Amino acid sequence: MSRTTTPADLAPHELRILVAVDRERGFSAAAQALGLTQSAVSHSIRGTERKVGAVLFERGRKGATPTPAGAAAAAHARRVLRLLDTLVAEARGAARGDGGAGGSATEGTLRIAAFRSAALHLLPAALERLVVSHPGIRPEVRVVRELGAGTAGEVAEGRADVGIATLGGTSPVPAGLIGDVLIEEPYALVHPAGHPDPRSLPLVDWHENCGSYTREWWGKQDWIPSATVLTEDDGAVLSMVSRGHGMAIMPALSLTGAPDTVEITDLGTERPTRSVGYVTTPELAFSVAVRALIRELRAARA
Repeated sequence: MSRTTTPADLAPHELRILVAVDRERGFSAAAQALGLTQSAVSHSIRGTERKVGAVLFERGRKGATPTPAGAAAAAHARRVLRLLDTLVAEARGAARGDGGAGGSATEGTLRIAAFRSAALHLLPAALERLVVSHPGIRPEVRVVRELGAGTAGEVAEGRADVGIATLGGTSPVPAGLIGDVLIEEPYALVHPAGHPDPRSLPLVDWHENCGSYTREWWGKQDWIPSATVLTEDDGAVLSMVSRGHGMAIMPALSLTGAPDTVEITDLGTERPTRSVGYVTTPELAFSVAVRALIRELRAARA
């Protein structure tokens, strides 16, 4: 009696090849990265496509371009492979009898995606405590611009275990992920210190600040002009303002450690706020490393 082939038949090595082709955008480059022959990679992808029942890559002279099915499959493959890594790390901890899934001996990399101000001002204290309580965990932080899918997208795609993300309003926790708010940070007006009429200054803004949480409030403020200077990040905004080139409206994290050459003015009770929290996958939410990081993030902001 023949056995029905299902996606569950995919083996870890097939997932690794799928992820490599997606990452390298080519069979030859993936083969080189994995130490395999191109024919072995091609054969594996054909087998995976047969098992999945969909074309995963468009082959052409420019390499291998993932189809929508291929992009989705690669994201799931990265998450499955990450879960297998977690399984090994926590099982070894349990075998040593030193706390296992609830203890402090888990070893391995913890991949964190964070936007710039969170990486600068929210993560460091939490990571300092994390490596003391869990010395086997090796945090890797990657700064990701909070545009489009942002840090949550890195988690959904399996490229990060935890994302420090903006949540709520126009940035809900994406479907398939879980998360919670860590802090609510208010926006404030920042301007050159001592300026007699800061609201008359031109606006300095940055891309991340333009498309999200404050839009409704922003649209009701007839005193806010269109940006005359648009920079790449909040650090550049603060530098421009500190040198007298304009004013800006910025969230509290971005204003941490602001120089004496700027003044921060409260925008009143109707000021906009931004929710900053974490997102992770349901399967990694119960891992030692992710739970430990979340605990330290909460403690750092207590």
